[in-house]
Amino acid sequence: MLTLYGIPNCNTVKKSRDWLNANSVSYVFHDFKKLGIDEVTINHWLTQYPWEKLINRAGLTWRDLDDATKSSITNNASALTLMQNKTSVIKRPILVNNGKVLCLGFDENLYKETFKP
Repeated sequence: MLTLYGIPNCNTVKKSRDWLNANSVSYVFHDFKKLGIDEVTINHWLTQYPWEKLINRAGLTWRDLDDATKSSITNNASALTLMQNKTSVIKRPILVNNGKVLCLGFDENLYKETFKP
């Protein structure tokens, strides 16, 4: 099952959803704000990407963290706790198919390659 993880008001998530809809790609949307994210899912992502890629350090949520919190994120365990407590810090969108992360963020060319007919 294809799942798109993100938050609905994120512009990058909107671009991804628009592209998937325009190209008739069926998916389930997982809203971090409403549904949260479980430890098992994050740990599975961490087997595919380093925590440094999964945390959006350019985003407002990260920038609003105090320096002590930022400096405490040093490994998978501390990153996992942060991602569960502040889901907006997770890089968006994350497109997953049967547990495999297909795309981290939105890249139209990568989407075209992934879903080519």
